[in-house]
Amino acid sequence: MPFVRGTWMRGVAVSALAVAALGVAGCSTVMHPFGGGNGPKAVSNPDSAAQIGVNGYLWRATLDTLSFMPLASADPYGGVVITDWYINPEKQDERFKCTVYILDARLRADGLNVAVFKQNKNAAGEWIDAPSASETETQIENSILTRARQLRLSNLKG
Repeated sequence: MPFVRGTWMRGVAVSALAVAALGVAGCSTVMHPFGGGNGPKAVSNPDSAAQIGVNGYLWRATLDTLSFMPLASADPYGGVVITDWYINPEKQDERFKCTVYILDARLRADGLNVAVFKQNKNAAGEWIDAPSASETETQIENSILTRARQLRLSNLKG
């Protein structure tokens, strides 16, 4: 029988397609190599990666409380909110910036950390770092926690 290139290539292509189809069919479940001997187990919640990584009430309350400041960055998975510099219209020679860290997935007072940065404008018009009052951070934390509690209560009632 003479060698016919088209027939041989067609057989290789069909075989490769069959092997690929079997490989794709095997991807419908996730194998757990160190799990029990019950065989493959399906992923229980494949959409869990799309959920927020911190307490939703603290997250929303942080955004609500700092809504008067321009937002520079917000990471709901890491739980970090960073504002840009805010200048109070009544006091043009000082500006503030806040960073809020949400440290827990539960609604707790110790699951929140606020850092406030302050700068003052000198006579040459340059911004110079200045210490901010520690009670400012405490007041912002308390405002966020109060708002988070309000959001939680409104969600329970409604």
